[in-house]
Amino acid sequence: MSLAVSAPPVTVRSVAVADPGDLLTRLPREQPLAWVRNGDGLVAWGELARLDVGGPHVFADAASWWAEQCSSMVVDDQVALPGSGPVCFGSAAFDRRTAQSVFVIPRVILGRRDGHCWLTTFGSDRELPPVVRPAGPDTVAYADGALSQARWCAAVATAVQRIKAGELDKVVLARDLLARTQPAVDPRFLLQRLARRYPDCWAFAVDGLLGATPELLVSRRGRRITSRVLAGTVRRGRDAEDERLIAELLDSRKDQEEHRYAVRSVADALSPYCPDLHTPETPEVLRLATVAHLATVVTGTLAADTAVLRLVEALHPTAAVCGTPTDLALDVIPELERMDRGRYAGPVGWMDAEGDGDWGIALRSAEVDGERVRLFAGCGIVAGSDPEAELAESHAKLVTIRDALEGL
Repeated sequence: MSLAVSAPPVTVRSVAVADPGDLLTRLPREQPLAWVRNGDGLVAWGELARLDVGGPHVFADAASWWAEQCSSMVVDDQVALPGSGPVCFGSAAFDRRTAQSVFVIPRVILGRRDGHCWLTTFGSDRELPPVVRPAGPDTVAYADGALSQARWCAAVATAVQRIKAGELDKVVLARDLLARTQPAVDPRFLLQRLARRYPDCWAFAVDGLLGATPELLVSRRGRRITSRVLAGTVRRGRDAEDERLIAELLDSRKDQEEHRYAVRSVADALSPYCPDLHTPETPEVLRLATVAHLATVVTGTLAADTAVLRLVEALHPTAAVCGTPTDLALDVIPELERMDRGRYAGPVGWMDAEGDGDWGIALRSAEVDGERVRLFAGCGIVAGSDPEAELAESHAKLVTIRDALEGL
């Protein structure tokens, strides 16, 4: 674990402010932090303290570090809403054995919730930055990532063989796509486009990883928790074709099986904390701009005052992004994908000093590093999976970031 911490400020102050408009337009270009859905949420900038951590105890180490940071702060919270007062943003590795997780306490946070807007500052008052709507890149060129399309389809076929042989029940295989932009893409351009086109998703940015995830790993408000589980996907069509595709999704044994594994993994992880966990028996359909998903919203009441980061630790990785059984899938994934996911498909979100917070799964996302952008998409593989169909599904998921990059 490497740790670089600035001395905490004397006072953390949250005050009500006039509505600042689109939160994402207030971000500076350098290292923006964001968690926004339907116009509400948090954006932040600056870096008061930072934790880069790996290994098996990532979440316990982060929780201890966060508690230590909070204990030395003097808090003047005049807003008293989830997300006011001290807040930490985080982006955790998919596989804590191989990649680093990042937790950042910003210097300035701008929030909106249910018509209330506030500004949180650490140590001194700061004026809001001006509204900025940056332009996109002039050109975007794509290249294969770790595997070509043909080699990725071969990996899917291998996974299906191993599943049919009884080695495991499900595995999620991801592929990456590399983009080179001219000039370097402004991360705010991507965030603003994603938020406008996918308002029902959570637009996020932490340490260069950004996207618009439709999947909520866990949200905590006091003792109430919520998780939105997605598994099973179909591309969107037009009019009658769209209705046909969605009907096929609902009737698909393969997609229903994939979804059951994902819901069961979330319910199994949360049930020790929530005796009255509510898990609907049948999924609904979540319709997004380019794809539709089978979705189940799981809710419950915590039996004890368990902080959101502890729930994140219990949940990750779910079957929706890893597989079943988890340990076997974790070993199969790098063998077949031939890449390190980094923080793709890991938990991303925020937590406050009261233990509340929102954490999604970093899907429909990309790593942005100057002119280089690395895009990701993953597909759940079960015994009934077809490699070409899975490749088509990955293309549909990559469209989310590709369209944003290209200004479509």
